[in-house]
Order: sequence, then C-alpha cells, then structure tokens
Amino acid sequence: MKPILNIAAYLFVSLDNLVELRAKILEECNARQLKGTILLTAEGINMFLAGSEPELRGFLDWLRLDPRFKLLESKDSWSETQPFKKMLVKIKNEIIRMNHPAIRPEEGRANFITPKKLQEWLDRGTDDLGRPVVMVDTRNAFEVEYGTFENALHFNIEKFTEFPAAITAHKDALADKTLVSFCTGGIRCEKSGLYMREIGMEHSYQLEGGILKYFEEVGSAHYTGSCFVFDEREALEPNLDSIPLERSIRKKQTS
Repeated sequence: MKPILNIAAYLFVSLDNLVELRAKILEECNARQLKGTILLTAEGINMFLAGSEPELRGFLDWLRLDPRFKLLESKDSWSETQPFKKMLVKIKNEIIRMNHPAIRPEEGRANFITPKKLQEWLDRGTDDLGRPVVMVDTRNAFEVEYGTFENALHFNIEKFTEFPAAITAHKDALADKTLVSFCTGGIRCEKSGLYMREIGMEHSYQLEGGILKYFEEVGSAHYTGSCFVFDEREALEPNLDSIPLERSIRKKQTS
C-alpha cells in the first residue's frame, strides 16, 4: 500500500466561533504533520487532506469528538508522495459557493442514489420505473475535459454559480427524464440536487459520494477518462491511482 493517505470530506452543519475553531484545527493538523486545505463556514466544513494513515485517521477521530462533526465521512485514496505543499485552514462564506442562500443542505438533503444502484440503472439505461436516465455533470468545463460519465450532460460552465441558470434553461427538455447530478466528491450536488427539486425537477437525484465514491465502489463502468482533483496529483484514474506523468505532460502540451 502507498504510504500517504489522501481524504476528501465535507459536512453541512451549522458552525459558530469560526476563528477559534480554525485555530484549534490548524494546531491539530500541524501537530500531526498533515497538509492540505480545510474550509470552514457557517454552513459547514470541506476538506482535502493528506498525511500518514495513523495521523490522518487520528485527526478525523479527534474532529469527531466534537458532536457537530460526528457524521463526517471521508473518501480515501493513496499516493506515493505528499500532494500538498502546506496546511491551510480558511474561513469562507460558503463551503461551495452557489449564491442561493435558500438552499440549505443541513435542513434536508436531496434524494440520492448509491454508486452500485446507479450502475444498475446505467447498465439497463433506465431507472426502476423505466424512465431514461441522464447524468448531469455539475463541474466546471476544465474538469469535464479530464473525464466524465458516458453521454453525460454538461454546460461548459466556468464556475458553480453558473449552474442554476444552466440547468433551468434545460428544464423543459429534461422533463421526461430521470436526472442524476454528480461532481468530484458530492459536495456540489448537495446544493445542485436541492436546486433541481426546487425548480420542479422531481425525478432528480444526486450521486452519493460523487465520482470518487463511484470509483471506489464500482470502478470505470460507464465512465470515460479520469477525475480531476484539487491537489498536485492532478487527476485520479478509476482505480484511484494518479494519472501517469506522461499523460499529464501530454495534456498540458495540447491544452
């Protein structure tokens, strides 16, 4: 097994005293020699961290001692080297910016579908009621270029704040379809799924755990390419290994 554990994790939960919380978390991460980025907001926490498995697991156990973080779950992958250069804990307005304050995942999640169930639907081409399934990619255009689900709908957006207008413009055309929105680790879909329901797209779901969880539980079925990640590994293959260096160089030369 590779020596460095990488985790992606988020939780929508009301937080206060962010300055004090930031200081405690940063101190704990530094003591454990972890590196990465943690975002703290009034609506919750989002993190990408890497370090030795004992220290990173220990940090998560420490964080879950706070009842607010008891339900925090992580998506795990492994690397030969540390993919982050420093440890940052930032205070932000939103852990994923959408500019729709009425969308509050803490108060109730959108309907979700597990990776295994999604594979069943995609194998068949329809959901359990016989409705056609359309995958909706909520990520930015440059992320989609690395890879996505086969025949997925995407909007060439440059930032997530553009997603609500983009999906609304396609509402009528998608009325007879079952929609499954997805992103890297699931966090964007916590908001996109609620928004789609809010505008009347009743047959919509979010992929639980995002692409990374799908890779972990299913692999490459119905997915083409890799998944961009926000660290120096650049992107992960469906087996959760980093993309080969030569492919990374070739992509940079052609982009």
